[in-house]
Amino acid sequence: MSSIQHAENGFDQTNSAHRADTGAAAGKDAAGAGHLTDAQSAALRSTEARNAHDTGVSDSGRWSTRRIAIYALFVALAIVTSFIEVPLMPAMPWLKYDPSGIIVLIAGFAFGPSAASIVGVLGFAPHLLMDPWGALMAILVALGLGLPSAFIYRSHRSRKAAALGLVVGALVALAVAILGNLIITPIYAKMSVQAVAALIVPALLPFNLIKFAIDGIATYVIYKPVSNLLHR
Repeated sequence: MSSIQHAENGFDQTNSAHRADTGAAAGKDAAGAGHLTDAQSAALRSTEARNAHDTGVSDSGRWSTRRIAIYALFVALAIVTSFIEVPLMPAMPWLKYDPSGIIVLIAGFAFGPSAASIVGVLGFAPHLLMDPWGALMAILVALGLGLPSAFIYRSHRSRKAAALGLVVGALVALAVAILGNLIITPIYAKMSVQAVAALIVPALLPFNLIKFAIDGIATYVIYKPVSNLLHR
């Protein structure tokens, strides 16, 4: 197999090796448990229960203390980054980019679609109090970006699947953003649907393409180091 194929199939190779080593160690512990006394077996089960509570694995489906803490960290990061707004098009300064989409994507890659949903929704919860229509748009776009990416990457953890997921997620989010602007923007911006439609080609389309390109490239570059850190 070529080095390129190894790279494509090994996007999460470190994590897989770690899980294999952990599984082997668990198997040895289980094999030796038959020679323990009843008291020792009870103590071993108690220790295992505490360990499961403290350090649940990302793909085990259990809500461990560690997983809840990591989700809370992702939500906090999404909230903070959602307030970092940078105009991407000087001619249209009201179209501002924030990097919260990167947080949603990394959470989805690391812990699956449920994490992308939680971070995508709660990350914009504070904005619901200040700008409910804008927050609703942001949540829908975040889900459109994060969920397809997380589903595709979960099905096959490789660089190729990650890239495909990011592209599909960007396309879905782009469609959600355009449709959302046509439906929601006229409600709160006091604009006609025709006026919003006239902005699609010169403003909405290029802005969102740039936005999702930044999110996708940044996620593709930094996800692996972040994943290694999360699964230590």
